[in-house]
Amino acid sequence: MASCFSYVSSRNKCYQYSFSRAGLRSSTSDLGDGTVFHCWIPLTHIHTKPTLLLLHGIGANAMWQWDRFIDRFIPRFNVYVPDLIFFGDSYTTRPDRSESFQATCVMKAMDAYGVRTMTVAGLSYGGFVAYSLAAQFKERVDRVVLICAGVALEEKDSEDGMFKVKSPEEAAAVLFPQSPSMLRRLLQLSFYKPPIWIPSCFAMDYIHVMCKDYLQERKELVEALHKGRRFANLPKITQPTLMIWGEEDQVFPVELAHRLKRYLGEDRAQLVLLKKTGHAINEEKPKEMYKHMKSFLCTDAMIPQNHQINAKRLMLANLISPDQQINK
Repeated sequence: MASCFSYVSSRNKCYQYSFSRAGLRSSTSDLGDGTVFHCWIPLTHIHTKPTLLLLHGIGANAMWQWDRFIDRFIPRFNVYVPDLIFFGDSYTTRPDRSESFQATCVMKAMDAYGVRTMTVAGLSYGGFVAYSLAAQFKERVDRVVLICAGVALEEKDSEDGMFKVKSPEEAAAVLFPQSPSMLRRLLQLSFYKPPIWIPSCFAMDYIHVMCKDYLQERKELVEALHKGRRFANLPKITQPTLMIWGEEDQVFPVELAHRLKRYLGEDRAQLVLLKKTGHAINEEKPKEMYKHMKSFLCTDAMIPQNHQINAKRLMLANLISPDQQINK
């Protein structure tokens, strides 16, 4: 008799519990025009804390990709973790597959939650959406973190042999595997040290739970990233930007990071390269990734002005240093 137990579904429920325990709740918004958007949002939005929006990459839903980090960020930020369109419980009947449309949907949802300004961090595909948010809504996004997000690519890079896969169609087939062999190939491309062995039963379980829904629409998302893309047409964002990249990234080679850093300028963008690390930084080097994000995000500039004023008043009253006060 075939077993009905699904490890991946059980893991998904564990992540739901983890997010709820951390102080987030599941919320679904109807954005109109056939678009429904799901997001994990704070139980209570605290106006004295800045807002951090965490955008996932292609693959598993947002919980799987950000679970290691939310406990660390929630004490300092109002944390919002959405499922992008065609992932998790977010979907649309509209035909638009651009990252610009994804960004517009994210901002409509944030409007519905009453969030005005935010810092945005994006993993891989989520970084494309984060960049588009920063370009489209300059006054709403104050800082940007891009993690292995090849926004500087252009269509001819595939023709020039930059990528391990030869076409957007092949990339989509790898990113949304439908067989254990394709899942193993995805892991080989994503990790510097991929898992040595993945049982076929587990691979099929993962594929059934994570890679069957909206398969055609997701393929169209990947194709939309590449088709007609020219680096010369990339808008130049003005927000302070941190890029975190694995030196051994085979999905978006590190040349794309250097290309974007030169484009944005040394005074606006900083690049951190992690040695012996592939594309899946959040899985391979979560501690290092968090360390660099914290260093970039948790500065006086990120603390709301009224909170800084209160801290300074308390500092004078108690004769303690600003660092001591802010850490309390």
